[in-house]
Amino acid sequence: MPDAFGGLVSFWDGSADWSGGTWKASLGAPYELAEQRGPIRGVHDPSAPFGKRAIKLEEGQWLSVPRAACPRLDFHGSAGVFTLVAWMKRARTAKPHCEFIAGQWNETDRSRQYGLFININMWKTHEQLCGHLSHDGGPTAGYRFCADGPIGATPIDHERWHCLAVSYDGTHGYAWLDGVLDANPRINPYLIPGGLHDGGPGGSDFTVGAVHRGGEFGNFFAGLIGGIAVYDRVLTPAEMWALADT
Repeated sequence: MPDAFGGLVSFWDGSADWSGGTWKASLGAPYELAEQRGPIRGVHDPSAPFGKRAIKLEEGQWLSVPRAACPRLDFHGSAGVFTLVAWMKRARTAKPHCEFIAGQWNETDRSRQYGLFININMWKTHEQLCGHLSHDGGPTAGYRFCADGPIGATPIDHERWHCLAVSYDGTHGYAWLDGVLDANPRINPYLIPGGLHDGGPGGSDFTVGAVHRGGEFGNFFAGLIGGIAVYDRVLTPAEMWALADT
């Protein structure tokens, strides 16, 4: 289980009874993710990593917890080290687009901090996982959007369970696929010194399944989420392997 390793902040278990409305972390800080454009369903899946159940996000749905209600998820500055892990099964969206899994990432208000994405179309990559990281909240200098963060080498397929993760040690970001560093020359690991952006009281909420950009929510993820775990430290390769082996 995710609490086998130190530093766990919160773990949302996809096998928990989904009563509708909120998804409360079952381990660690009991932060509650509220459904948006619900209702969001819990479904049976015999191959789900925890208890053969998961929550199902239809394209256009997401969950969120206000920033002020989850202070331990606010990783910023040089001390803002973390690991974010998500167990997910990807479904196909109406049209291919960038998909957001989880994190604190608000592009509209220039309050990017960290986020786990799929299918970021840059650096000649396509369908891979990306751990976006920002040290000033805005677009990367010289680019229209943020172009910083580790991107894996392996395309993420549909209708199969995967364990995705991003970690940051204050200097480098790392993208992990199924317990292994999905190494990619020059972009995973990814050098981004200087720490993460401090959004302050008006910074990004913690969201799952969508981000705020262009004045509205988008980058919708569609599929099943079996669990989300957040740690306030960088997990070791052995720990990442053990979590993926769940």
